[in-house]
Amino acid sequence: MKRMIIASVISIVFSTASHAQVCPYDSRCLNNPYGAGSRYAPNGVNNPYSPSGSRYSNESANNPYATNAPKLYDQNGNYRGRLSANPYAPDSTSNPYGRYGSRYSSESINNPYANHGPITVVPTAPN
Repeated sequence: MKRMIIASVISIVFSTASHAQVCPYDSRCLNNPYGAGSRYAPNGVNNPYSPSGSRYSNESANNPYATNAPKLYDQNGNYRGRLSANPYAPDSTSNPYGRYGSRYSSESINNPYANHGPITVVPTAPN
């Protein structure tokens, strides 16, 4: 039986060119150490003891070998890849040649000119 993760969806505003001034003070931003970016957030990607932040968890954004990292969606519900440190995963935001990691792709969060607005992180349930 799959274990369901009940977690609040964390809405994140990435520091792209259009959000650079807002992000550090936005409670939903990963760059805000008192908001979603807190290292004490129970399921936060900056908390090294949480499933989404541990270097050893398969559901972590910080594990370079993770295959089930948190999924990203834009404000319109479009999938934007996985928030992952794995540079070889095809849908990782850290894959510089992938659709969601390339700084030239219109679907990538790494492209400062892509117009996708705020991004939502959804923790994934273990398989």
